[in-house]
Amino acid sequence: MADKLIIFDTTLRDGEQSPGASMTKDEKLRIAKQLERLKVDVIEAGFAAASPGDFESIKAISATIKDSIICSLSRANDRDISRAAEALAAAQRKRIHTFIATSPLHMEKKLRMSPDQVLEQAIQAVRFARNFTDDVEFSPEDGSRSEMDFLCRVIEAVIKEGATTINFADTVGYGVPELYGNMLKTLRERIPNSDKAIWSVHCHNDLGMAVANSLAGVMIGGARQVECTINGLGERAGNTALEEIVMAVRTRKDYFNLDLGIDTTQIVPASKLVSQITGFAVQPNKAVVGANAFAHASGIHQDGILKARDTYEIMRAEDVGWSANKIVLGKLSGRNAFKQRLEELGITLESEAEINAAFTRFKELADRKSEIFDEDILALVSDEEQANDKEAYHFVSLAQHSETGESPKAKVVFAFAGKEVTCEAKGNGPVDAIVNAIESEVSSGAELLLFSVNAITTGTQSQGEVTMRLQKAGRIVNGVGADPDIVVASAKAYLSALNKLESKSEKLNPQV
Repeated sequence: MADKLIIFDTTLRDGEQSPGASMTKDEKLRIAKQLERLKVDVIEAGFAAASPGDFESIKAISATIKDSIICSLSRANDRDISRAAEALAAAQRKRIHTFIATSPLHMEKKLRMSPDQVLEQAIQAVRFARNFTDDVEFSPEDGSRSEMDFLCRVIEAVIKEGATTINFADTVGYGVPELYGNMLKTLRERIPNSDKAIWSVHCHNDLGMAVANSLAGVMIGGARQVECTINGLGERAGNTALEEIVMAVRTRKDYFNLDLGIDTTQIVPASKLVSQITGFAVQPNKAVVGANAFAHASGIHQDGILKARDTYEIMRAEDVGWSANKIVLGKLSGRNAFKQRLEELGITLESEAEINAAFTRFKELADRKSEIFDEDILALVSDEEQANDKEAYHFVSLAQHSETGESPKAKVVFAFAGKEVTCEAKGNGPVDAIVNAIESEVSSGAELLLFSVNAITTGTQSQGEVTMRLQKAGRIVNGVGADPDIVVASAKAYLSALNKLESKSEKLNPQV
């Protein structure tokens, strides 16, 4: 019997720490439902003590998801752990994941605690967490830069207190595969009660080795849980990519000899959903989920594929969900077909009025483009949710003129506080004119960090998806807008970002 490799997804927690990747409760719930369809074993739904928004998101996910273990992160203190337990109360299966830094650098400079104090706090945290659940995970933060003797002391003690999963964290992406794997192996050999817990790996991609380090931790170190995110989303250079881990283990079962519970046909839908919600586009040459992952331009490769598919393809595109990306609806489709497709995509609208409003927007879109894809529907519903939110700014209309040799000008109408505001301005280009027009009224003072345009689907009729990343007073937010007219999409994206800047909900980075 092959061992089971547990897939622990932290897209909703560690992935959300990417600057600008923060999500609303409804967006998190949509992603959680997709992760459940993907059959992820553990969903780290957030960090309950970070903010009221994170708490409510974990609470909603706990009440909705039935087939995955729901986990909340917490620092090694009673307040965080109590908050996590409260948020997880409705979960059928729950896990509390507590952590404290163990490297000399972090203990001295960040925590300003002695090793003995850190050891005692780790013990107390696990002991307290066990009051709420038998499933307790402990992470020595910055484990890969920690001293072996001290790591052994801490981990032996927390296992004795009842920690059931030990997560060896390469928090800053410092690890090298052979060294990281052997360090984990040494820990398991030296700690007397190491067999009483499942060992896990959590790697960051600062040196581009997160997936390699994670697999080394599995094969050399004996880990049987991998912590990862969809598209490798995460702070700095990102986390271990779920899709790469899963398909490596599945494709090379001859080597890894591990079983997975993942439904791989849901990988691409999960990738597209996360990308659309966060505004973080997937690079075309990204393994497994990139647009070019199964494309063959070389004549030699094309010839080989035509003769025998496995000459140049080690995976089938349909096995990871590419075949599901097909036309689903058109302008003649009815309301029931639209509603059914929403359900298949994991989208739940609260009322008939919301369904009717979304269907009206769908029909308007179908009049503008003949073929409607899943991605179009996701973008449409995302726009609908933003329109229904009690936000400060809502796009109404736009008029824009560009002509060679003249400065482009734009007239934007948006709703603010129940009233329509009209503004006009010129700019270096149509998008610059739009931003100048809006800023002439709102005077946000925000700095534009990123302007990105991506086609949601193929063809010239595709909707354009625009991401605007703004920064103000240390806060970084993403605004996303979609429309067949990319200039309109740009206006929607800018207003969306301004709404997020207006939001009073602050997130607390659990690394702080």
